[in-house]
Amino acid sequence: MLSKSSGERQKKRKRQSKVYKQNLISEHKITKMPSQTIESLVPGGKATAAPPLGPALGPLGVNIGQVVADINKKTSVFNGMQVPVKVIVDMDTKQFEIDIGTPPASSLVLKEAGIEKGSGNPKTDKVADVLIEQIIKVAKMKENNLLGKTLKEKVKEIIGTCNSMGILVEGKPAVETIKEVNEGKFDKEIKEEKTELTAEEKAKLEEEKKKLAEEMEKRRVEFEKTAKEIIESMAGKERGEIKAKLSEANIPDAIIKELLPVEGEAAAPGAEAKPGEAPAQGAEKPAEGEKEAAPEAKKEEPKAKEKKK
Repeated sequence: MLSKSSGERQKKRKRQSKVYKQNLISEHKITKMPSQTIESLVPGGKATAAPPLGPALGPLGVNIGQVVADINKKTSVFNGMQVPVKVIVDMDTKQFEIDIGTPPASSLVLKEAGIEKGSGNPKTDKVADVLIEQIIKVAKMKENNLLGKTLKEKVKEIIGTCNSMGILVEGKPAVETIKEVNEGKFDKEIKEEKTELTAEEKAKLEEEKKKLAEEMEKRRVEFEKTAKEIIESMAGKERGEIKAKLSEANIPDAIIKELLPVEGEAAAPGAEAKPGEAPAQGAEKPAEGEKEAAPEAKKEEPKAKEKKK
């Protein structure tokens, strides 16, 4: 059996060994170099070692060519869009991780629709049409940023984005398409995660987009005609009263602002100026003789009164 003193010595050695190991761990934590993160905005699938990415990575000692290649591989799906990326570099091992962000859902929808911007009046003007496959594609791209737990729920979120942009889904307003999703009409496509369109489907969407543009222009012409008639019939009345009448006739705000500028803003070329306002650009200036006619008439008035006396 061990003596009491030898048992205490063993316990003491164990305590010292434990403290020694803790000190080593602590020392390692202190001396370990932290990671460095580089954030940049790059064109999808087309990043290069040029500024701003290359010069930022250079001092970190990583293989810049490999970083760029990996970024392009991961962002190729966002071709034509600016993509936020993070490169996280371990300063000890020089290993790196790439975290790819995604453009806003609205930007992805615009790209799928082949247009530059949404409708200025989404309730009446529809600017494009997209199919459920394109919606699924966007939902998959943004899956980590959406609230839905299932792909079906995420698809409905993207369709909701289309509603505020004046973009039809499957040829119908977004609200109606969401009802069809709830009814299970697109369950097969969602389950298979179908994201590709045939050449025939793409051509059909282009034709639909042209048709929508023609209809929108036709409505604009009709709105302008109605607005001008209202403005002409209410000549001399307060701007607020005229604007209220235009709004009542469902004239879009953009057309109201164009035909009924706020005081201080330039009126449309050729428009008549209100009393006390400068003539609109392009309007003819009064002839010099006409300017002087009024003062001369005033001068003649006193003479006429003198004759009466």
